[in-house]
Parts: sequence; C-alpha cells; structure tokens
Amino acid sequence: MSDDPTLPEQPQIYLVTPPAFELETFPDLLSAVLDVHEVACLRLALATKDESTLARAADSIRELAHARDLAAVIDTHIGLVERLGLDGVHLTDGSRAVRKTRADLGEDAIVGAFCGTSRHDGMTAAEAGADYVSLGPVGSSVLGDGSTADFDTFVWWSEVIEVPIVAEGALDIALIEALAPHTDFFAIGEEIWATDDPAAAMKALTAPLR
Repeated sequence: MSDDPTLPEQPQIYLVTPPAFELETFPDLLSAVLDVHEVACLRLALATKDESTLARAADSIRELAHARDLAAVIDTHIGLVERLGLDGVHLTDGSRAVRKTRADLGEDAIVGAFCGTSRHDGMTAAEAGADYVSLGPVGSSVLGDGSTADFDTFVWWSEVIEVPIVAEGALDIALIEALAPHTDFFAIGEEIWATDDPAAAMKALTAPLR
C-alpha cells in the first residue's frame, strides 16, 4: 500500500473464514494469508451450529487475530460473542436485529449487518446502530437469486452515508479495482479459500490496493 499522502485512502480487507476448516491446519494457513496483506477484521463464518465446534474454532482464530491487533467477530451467534471473547457479531439477516443486538452487546461491541443488495435495508441498519453495512454479492454468483449489489449504490453510499460499507461476494481483481474508490472494506473469503494456495490468491486479488 502506498505511503503517498496525496493518494486517496485505500479500502481495508475484512477476511472471512471458510464455512468449515480443520483446526489442526487452518491457523497456519490463516497466518500465511495474513502475512500477505494487512487485514482489519477477521470473521468466523462456520456453517455449523455446534457450540463446541464454534468454541474451539473461535479459540484458535481469536488468539491469532488479537496477537495481530485484529478485531474478531462471529456470524450470527450473538450469545457467543462475550462467552468466546470475541469483539462482535456479523448479522446475516439485514437490519432486523441490529437495534436489539446493539442493546444486548453494548456500545463497545462491533455489530455489522449484511443487507444483501438492498440499499434501503442498509440505510435502516445504519440508522439502527450498525458499525458497518455489508452489501453483496457484488459479482456474479450462483448463490441467491442472481441479483448483485448495484455499483451506483456504493458510489452513492460513499458520498452520503458515514457508516462504513463493505463490498462482499464473488469479488475479482476488476471489481476490486473499480470499487476501491467507493467502499471502505472488501470482505474476502471463498475467493481465496477455494483455491489451492490462499496466500497467493490473496496477493493476486489485493494487487489493485498496493
């Protein structure tokens, strides 16, 4: 990343774990990725609802994250945030639970909201107290109904709304280059974990931010 103060500030990376991983090997894989590009936040996004599995995974990534001064949040499981020593929660149901989650976790916790492709839901989440709003997918994806978050929404948001916005889902180099002036964070996950060499994939994907 350039140190030239005349250049606009670049978006930060918000790293999302794969939906399943081996506790014995993932920390080393994660460390290698974190060595490639500075990361601002790490999200535990396991598909399982088993609390013992979530707790073991949280222990492994929390220690690694906090040693690097990274915030660590978890998908959905509001009740596990304090118990697992995490910094906050990433809500996946839009603005619906933001206000209550903020009240439950307090002002110091991170409360983020994924609002799909809805500008309106994103605005509602921001007004309800979300620390950030995530929109996506921004690229073509087989998930969901095939719709994508509109590029113009990121442009508008960056000009009008103070709450940080996250671009998430089906990112590629071209999208990162195009969206860099208009988003605060890029959430990167399956784009790298689905490859044979996640660290190399991270280096390639974040090249426009250097």
